[in-house]
Amino acid sequence: MAASVCRFGGAVGQALAKARSPVLLSLRRGQATVSYAQSLLSVPETRVTTLENGLRVASETTGHGTCTVGLWINVGSRYESEKNNGAGFFLEHLAFKGTKKHPQAALEQAVESMGAHLSGYTSREQTAYYMKALAKDLPKAVELLSEVVQSASLSEAEIEQQRGVVLRELEEVEASLQDVCLDLLHATAFQGTALSQSILGPSQNARTLTRQDLVEYISSHYKAPRMVLAAAGGVNHEELVGLARQHLSGVSFEYQGDAVPLLSPCRFTGSEVRMRDDAMPLAHVAIAVEGAGAASPDIVPLMVANSIIGNYDVTYGGGKHLSSRLASLAVEGNLCNSFQTFHSSYSDTGLMGIYFVTDKHKIEDMMHWAQNAWMNLCTTVTDSDVARGKNALKATLVGQLNGTTPICDDIGRHILNYGRRIPLAEWDAKIDAVTPKMLRDICSKYIYDKCPAVAAVGPIEQLPDYNRMRSAMYWLRF
Repeated sequence: MAASVCRFGGAVGQALAKARSPVLLSLRRGQATVSYAQSLLSVPETRVTTLENGLRVASETTGHGTCTVGLWINVGSRYESEKNNGAGFFLEHLAFKGTKKHPQAALEQAVESMGAHLSGYTSREQTAYYMKALAKDLPKAVELLSEVVQSASLSEAEIEQQRGVVLRELEEVEASLQDVCLDLLHATAFQGTALSQSILGPSQNARTLTRQDLVEYISSHYKAPRMVLAAAGGVNHEELVGLARQHLSGVSFEYQGDAVPLLSPCRFTGSEVRMRDDAMPLAHVAIAVEGAGAASPDIVPLMVANSIIGNYDVTYGGGKHLSSRLASLAVEGNLCNSFQTFHSSYSDTGLMGIYFVTDKHKIEDMMHWAQNAWMNLCTTVTDSDVARGKNALKATLVGQLNGTTPICDDIGRHILNYGRRIPLAEWDAKIDAVTPKMLRDICSKYIYDKCPAVAAVGPIEQLPDYNRMRSAMYWLRF
């Protein structure tokens, strides 16, 4: 689960809504002379500059009147210990509560006077603070973001106030059964490792984290080589580099006592966790196998595989004529209210799975057909299946970059994960290179005869025994 908080909203909403991806704009114009492949090649270059302290500055210039700029940091709940789990999420709440130069009221006024949006999120391996603003306000936006990251006030009074806020959010998350189910899935799949920890942390830590804990967290992880200043929209790269040197060249690149925090390996454990509550109206179930890490060459075939299985919700039109075979079966057999495939990729591992919501009497049938869909990927996937999956994946990748904020987020995450921004044209070529045989071989490598991780919440009496689900990863092939 990725926690996201939007702090301030301004008057540039309509202008921001018009700041669309160059790819989408070229496709919408319907110009017969411009092919899809040509439109991908017309995407502006992402320029990257590394400062003397190791901080990277990356931007895509689109010429819009608006921009999004932010700092992406290689730190998240995976870097936390059992004692300080939740520190990153706690800091996210405190980041916008004032800096040493701008108290909270002054910070809010500065953002509102620009009509900007200041937001942030924390995930298992990354943290981001970013601002959407008019292009002319880029210098002020970078200045405020640099203060938020380098000199948050972290007053004792504000820490105590935010404890209550964090505890209330923990209660709200417990009401989101999808978040609960996927957190439980991580907890059992990566048990005994840092990836099993939730982003929000336990309520006990929210009550006991001290200012010193938060200061140590910042000093241990907020280092220049682990940061990317990313921007998209109406930005000039040379200007952005100058602003980074002005405001962020002081970010330290040294660790006290050379104690560089290293990610410990996270092993996957085939296992299950069940939280049975027969009073709940629907069952929430997730099943996953260990997936590929973000930089693995297997990631693209697995993304195509997930696109072939697809997603489904009872509100979809199309009925039994939906292109996804599992979705068609779900309609015909009334198997579930919804299902979605997912692939959560981390630096060295991942979770590839299916999450579904269903009536308690349909759990066994839905689990059977979900695992059957996996086995089909390993054995009988056809040329037409792969072609459909490729087209769906391409449409998703392009559609996700609809605006300066998702583009900026894409830049920041790519620089942290890959050391560069992977262009859409390169993604397109990798997708085109996937063949049915390649997909069958790679899906067999990750799915066939593997021990799955399963998490289930609700009236789950009819969830099959774990050994039955485990054996289905083998015998459904025949």
